[in-house]
Amino acid sequence: MAAPPDLRAALRRYWGYDSFRPMQERIVVSLCEGRDACVVMPTGGGKSLCYQLPAALDAERTAVVVSPLIALMQDQVVQLDRIGISAGFLNSSLDAGARRRVLAEARQGRYRLLYLSPERLVRPETFEWLGGVPVSFFVVDEAHCISEWGHDFRPDYRQLRALREKFPQRPIAAFTASATQRVRHDIMAQLGLRDPQKFIASFHRPNLRYILRQCDARTQPELLVRGLRSYPDGNVIVYAPTIKRVEETAAFLTGRGIPAVPYHGQMDAETRRRNQELWMADEVRVLVGTIAFGLGINKPAVRAVIHLALPQSLEHYYQEAGRAGRDGRTADCVLLWRKADLGLLVYFIKKIEDAAEQSRAWDRYREITQFVESGRCRHLEVCRHFGERPKWTSCGSCDVCGAKLEWLEADPAVVQRPRRRERGVMRDAEPALQRTPVHAGKALSTPAAISDGLREYLRAWRREMAREQKVPAYVVLHDTSLDALCAQQPRTLADLRGVSGFGEIKTARYGPAVLEALAAYRKASKSRTEGT
Repeated sequence: MAAPPDLRAALRRYWGYDSFRPMQERIVVSLCEGRDACVVMPTGGGKSLCYQLPAALDAERTAVVVSPLIALMQDQVVQLDRIGISAGFLNSSLDAGARRRVLAEARQGRYRLLYLSPERLVRPETFEWLGGVPVSFFVVDEAHCISEWGHDFRPDYRQLRALREKFPQRPIAAFTASATQRVRHDIMAQLGLRDPQKFIASFHRPNLRYILRQCDARTQPELLVRGLRSYPDGNVIVYAPTIKRVEETAAFLTGRGIPAVPYHGQMDAETRRRNQELWMADEVRVLVGTIAFGLGINKPAVRAVIHLALPQSLEHYYQEAGRAGRDGRTADCVLLWRKADLGLLVYFIKKIEDAAEQSRAWDRYREITQFVESGRCRHLEVCRHFGERPKWTSCGSCDVCGAKLEWLEADPAVVQRPRRRERGVMRDAEPALQRTPVHAGKALSTPAAISDGLREYLRAWRREMAREQKVPAYVVLHDTSLDALCAQQPRTLADLRGVSGFGEIKTARYGPAVLEALAAYRKASKSRTEGT
């Protein structure tokens, strides 16, 4: 079904996009028609827009979004505000006065979207209050949390089945990035979805290169250092299995001339947020985190995700590795695992007291061990795990199918190459290996060459603007929009409106400053050229 003209107009007005990504259009139309829906769309597929756009078009009612993370809610609300869509949130971070204000404004229909935590939503007083809010539809984000068979089951999510009982006339849409067939059926049953439209995107991400390597405690640190030095552009996420390993790894990397920040659940909220923003704003290229990091992170230019231990499940691995390459360019997903990881997983499984949950944990253990030891195409194994049956048998983008990374092939014990210092980070003297993703004999397209000088200049401008406005850097300008600016270099506001990501509100808010920054860069470049 083609999207009505008003949907396309809204897409351009608010988000500055001329076209939908695959499947987005059909989901938006379905929600506009008031249908229940179950949406499984991999990380980076643009899930949020699918429910934010229908909500923005309803001038009198509010879409209620159940979201599990406070920081994610706050970031979503700030981003919506910056593009002219009224939104609010209710969670434990609000003081009594702010909470009363949100409650009152929501009853008046002031918000197009209202974000609540599952713990807040299932309170009896919340259901009673929601009865006076003009609700258009409900969205359950990270919906796999409702299933005991999901990889991140949360008991509070189970109580969300009351939404259907309390609000039988309101549509419910469930969204998740990773759910097997069994989990998808459980989601629909638990939420009581009525004849839902099912939107299941392909789990195949051909631009991601899955590379698995067994190593030991001696070689793993050197492999990690060499790997990080091989990615001169973009950001890197390093996942460590424990808080202690996160802290040790971040300190180790910094000591080796690779600035890195840690991120884990035992940090105070302000430190976590500061470290995340340093990474998001490209001030620190490497973030070392536990699995607490990444949910809702919208960072397209992540060139690698490196795991230092076996993940808890194949779903966890798919979701965490999938934070790489969201811009569609080639990215590496490297799993440096050790035999000791198996013992650690077993240790945690044996600590689970509930017999049924322990049984499910053993199932996940068998799946992840089979994934790393089977010797079968990694992309094919992922797709089959989620119930997809591709017709191809070899991807060309994993270690089993012949993909290699130069930094993993040499002996970690060999003498390090001469290195040069660049932007405060030691790097290998020779250029990084060029990577072109291949699938079924086709090379994926990569962006045209963009001036590194202009990109760095605009990144610095973005950081300064974000500091002034006290918002995350990506709220000011997404990486994809920054690259589009570099490629198109608009000179007028009319030109700027043709740049991807610049809708009406963002153009009005940031347009003059963006054009001024571009003009200043051109002037400085001209002066340097004339002076040579």
